[in-house]
Amino acid sequence: MPTSHARVSAASVCAAALTFSGLLVTAVVAAQPAAAADPPGYQNVRINEVTSSGNDTVELYNAGSAPVSISGWKMSDDGFSPQSFSPSSGTIAAGGFVTFNSPKGLGDSDKVVIYTSGGTVVDRVEWATNNAKPAMARCGGDGTGAWVTTTTAATFGAANTGGCPSTVPAAGKVRINEVTSDGADTVELYNGGTSAVGIGSWKYVDSDTTHSAASLSSSSPSATSIPAGGRVTFNSTLGLGDNDSLFLLDGNGNTVDSVTWATGGARPSDERCADGTGWFQPSATATLGSANSCSGSGGGTGGGGQTGRLLGGGGSLTSGCAPEAPSGTGTAPSGTLAWPGGLDVTIADDVCAFTTSTGPEGRDVSGLAFDPANPSVLWAAKNKNWLFKLVKSNGKWIPDASWSATGKQIRFGSGSGEPDSEGLTVGGNGHVYVTSERDNTNNTVPKDTIMEFDPAATGSTLTPVHQWDMTSQFPQLNTGSKDDANLGFEGVGYVPDSWLTANGWVDPRTGAAYNPANYPLHGSGLFFAGLEWDGSLHVYGLNSDGTSTTFTTIATGKASVMDVTFDAGTQRLVATCDNTCGETHTFMKVDASGAIVPDVTYTNPAVMPVDNLEGFAIAPASTCVNGSREAVWSDDGIYGFGSGTSSNGHALYSGTFPC
Repeated sequence: MPTSHARVSAASVCAAALTFSGLLVTAVVAAQPAAAADPPGYQNVRINEVTSSGNDTVELYNAGSAPVSISGWKMSDDGFSPQSFSPSSGTIAAGGFVTFNSPKGLGDSDKVVIYTSGGTVVDRVEWATNNAKPAMARCGGDGTGAWVTTTTAATFGAANTGGCPSTVPAAGKVRINEVTSDGADTVELYNGGTSAVGIGSWKYVDSDTTHSAASLSSSSPSATSIPAGGRVTFNSTLGLGDNDSLFLLDGNGNTVDSVTWATGGARPSDERCADGTGWFQPSATATLGSANSCSGSGGGTGGGGQTGRLLGGGGSLTSGCAPEAPSGTGTAPSGTLAWPGGLDVTIADDVCAFTTSTGPEGRDVSGLAFDPANPSVLWAAKNKNWLFKLVKSNGKWIPDASWSATGKQIRFGSGSGEPDSEGLTVGGNGHVYVTSERDNTNNTVPKDTIMEFDPAATGSTLTPVHQWDMTSQFPQLNTGSKDDANLGFEGVGYVPDSWLTANGWVDPRTGAAYNPANYPLHGSGLFFAGLEWDGSLHVYGLNSDGTSTTFTTIATGKASVMDVTFDAGTQRLVATCDNTCGETHTFMKVDASGAIVPDVTYTNPAVMPVDNLEGFAIAPASTCVNGSREAVWSDDGIYGFGSGTSSNGHALYSGTFPC
């Protein structure tokens, strides 16, 4: 039966010392609502990395969507005597890191407990002999990943990816996937890895620090292993109540995963959306032992008590506005990490806002790009040959009436035809470059083209300053099928020469360091066009005389690419894929050999729908406030969560990304 749990105090943690001796345990939050002294969002602060190598450094990470004050917070080691510490900052920004040196020496076998100024336990980690050398870090996602002894230098003050092993151990792929506190108190585990994992010696425990960890095998005797992609369920013998947590421990006592839920309990259940990788959210229907339904409200609780909400939306669908259900849903690439920004997302446009004379259905907003010279402007491409200049008004992105309240129609260089406009970017000259897969007046034939438009041009119809046609490079798309013709240039990103040269990119044409002076007509950067057909990037110099230079093809590790952007804030090229690849964004870098390769892949915030979200843009770092800047997505089907939901009929979503 469910039990009630008292607020965790320093005294109760002392009582837990015997219970958890030798275990690696992360106690997430106090079981009862926090006292007034506890700052808002303290539950989202996690111990993220720790070392006992002499400098005894601890890193805290804020996985929430708002900054958290840690003024007056304390820490203890295995002596459970809280002491003040001096953090690198008194506030942790959303998605930010703070480090400090332990005021007490940390040993080979020790623990760290973090308390608010009111004495509430925020988080806890314990390690066995030498496990914190050179460091222990969360791998597979800051704040939520499995604890792993790192194999390279510590990464204090930054994301853990660089210090983590190239692959997380197989046990780290096992996740608590669904939990209910309805009396049966059932837990589902899911193995998202590629090999079976033995769990016969594993244990679990709730947030009541007087409870000893219970053997998983005693609750489910047949649960000796989880096959790849498989599930195991068991009923907790500890009792799960409101404001409770569940911690999963491997046979060595290391914490594998955890989940926390708030008042009202996990009823009917809390579940990950998507299975094994997403954040927890309340479910309208328990699906224990099978794929999660993700039929809840869209908010929820993540590992460590993080929550996300989908805000705004609503309104009646305009006559002729016809949302289109998503198609082609696939899986995310292996190793994909949780969204690193805020978990709350706002619907950022009016319902059915993009109706035009050639697209009265009001959908098909695809490419997005912030104007780097004026980040208050967001450019958007609508598939049926329209370009929109958007500005913010009352929290929504709306057409700039001074440019065109209904967008401007674009044509090919001949002044005719209807470009199937998909992607766009802003070049170094301030012009907008738009990709087209085909001419919608002849949609069985590919026309993979990049067009340059001067946004200062007058009139309601725009024709290109220059146009570059690369159709002949992709004969696989020219089969007479409109479906194949529709798998061409889906996105494009402008990458400045300065980034390519500073990072040592090797010119594939010469085999030597890229020298922009070798291409005097190309301007100040190159263009990376994303092919929906196979997820590849194609690199071009677009010359002022109308010719082009083809440099190379780059693999993104994804089945498709729907948008491409260069983010100066992270110094990465970003290849975005919609539900075809699990709603993911692959950040790419120049490696030691001078090649552009995938670096890290993130999924979308869990509260967002799994739709054909084809556009993605991150605001310039100059717009940062409290450690965050805006990220925007576009749904070219405006389906949201379907008919009758707040997101149905909307194309744009706004969230935050770390600076």
